Amino acid sequence: MTAEFILRLFIAGVLGALVGLDREYRAKEAGYRTHFLVALGSALLMIVSQYGFNELLGKPGIGLDPSRIAAQVVSGIGFIGAGTIILHKQIVRGLTTAAGIWATSAIGLAIGAGMYKVGIAATFLTLIGLEVLSFLFKSVGMKSSVVEFSTDNKETLNRLSKKFNSKNFLVVSFQMDERTVADVTTYHVTMVIKSKKSNDEGTLLSYLQDFKDVTIHRIE
Repeated sequence: MTAEFILRLFIAGVLGALVGLDREYRAKEAGYRTHFLVALGSALLMIVSQYGFNELLGKPGIGLDPSRIAAQVVSGIGFIGAGTIILHKQIVRGLTTAAGIWATSAIGLAIGAGMYKVGIAATFLTLIGLEVLSFLFKSVGMKSSVVEFSTDNKETLNRLSKKFNSKNFLVVSFQMDERTVADVTTYHVTMVIKSKKSNDEGTLLSYLQDFKDVTIHRIE
């Protein structure tokens, strides 16, 4: 069975890396190495859970449940997933990557249990969910972006806010700090803006560049 177990680990690692490559391409927090290790580790734990205690079976007073270790993977993987979720300026990032890690652990468990077809099918369905659905429904729903800029003209802030609200954008958060140096007051602004998923950061940049007295610090 050793060769069979090694094959399971190899396939689990490859499938996990495939999901991770998608996250790596999107420059997410967890890439192919993380997903590879999650799938590999899950498969190994499933193998240990099923076969690691066979020599103890049949001994008086010993009963084994092969699902117990695998069940702990489902809850334990949440710690890794939580580490990829970031809350910054009222925006939550990393939920999809966390869900991808959770799905990758399930793929590893399936391969570790010898369910090759199910694991491979789940991998492709996961990739479809990450890429194909994102493309098909790109114009549906809204995404949040953080924009940081500064200006010396307070009137510019009013005109800029009106422009965003009239261009299929919605300003949901507005934070302003005033900094005065040598009798010149600079307004440092952080805005959280919701927009259609089809609008990228380049659209926000082009709108801001229309205001010559605005210095852009960050758009993400």
